[in-house]
Amino acid sequence: MPQRWKGRRNRLAGVLVSWAGFGVRTLMLQPLAIILATFVLEDAATVGTAMAVQDGHVVLLTGLLALYAGIVLGDLGLYGLGRLAAHFAWVRRWIPAQPAAQGRAWLERHVFKTVFVARFLPGVRLPTYTACGYLGASLSRFALAAVGATLIWTTLLFGVSLRVGQVLMDHLGIWRWAGAAGFGLTVVVAARVAGRLAARASAAR
Repeated sequence: MPQRWKGRRNRLAGVLVSWAGFGVRTLMLQPLAIILATFVLEDAATVGTAMAVQDGHVVLLTGLLALYAGIVLGDLGLYGLGRLAAHFAWVRRWIPAQPAAQGRAWLERHVFKTVFVARFLPGVRLPTYTACGYLGASLSRFALAAVGATLIWTTLLFGVSLRVGQVLMDHLGIWRWAGAAGFGLTVVVAARVAGRLAARASAAR
C-alpha cells in the first residue's frame, strides 16, 4: 500500500476519533464515530480512543465497547465480502475447484484457530478472513474466534495506549496529541513491518 494512502487513512481515523472526543457529545454519535474510525484503521482508532478517554472526552466503557463492536463488525464484513465474491462466476474461475474443495475441508477442521491466529499476524487478516467467507467456513465459529481475538488484542493495545497517554499528558501537556499521533503511527508501521517479515518467513519455508 502506498505510503501516501497509509498517511491519509491515519489522518481520517484521527479525524473520526477527534470528532468522537471533542466535536460530538451525543451518547449515540460518539460510539458511531469510533466504530467508523475502526473501519479506516483499527490500531490508530484504538490509540486515538484511548487518548480521548485519558483526556476525559470519552467514557472508558463507551470507547472500549465501540472499539470491540467496530473491529468485530469489520471482521464480519471481510467474511461477507468473501461470501459475496463466491457468487460471481468470474471470481470462481480464478480458483480451481479442487484446491477450493481442499481448502474448504481444511477450514472445517481449523477455522477457529486460523481466524484467531490471523488477528495477531499483521497483514494476513484481510486475505484470511475473506478466504473464510469465500470457502464457506462456519460463520458461528468464525464469529466466535473473531470476538475472542478482538477482546484480547484490542484490550491489550487499549491498555498500553492508556498508559502511554498518561505519560504524554504528564510530560507533553498541550502537545500530547502530537505525541499520540506519533505513537499511533509507530504502532501501524510496526504492524506492517511485522506482517512483511512474517510473510517472507512463510514464503522462505
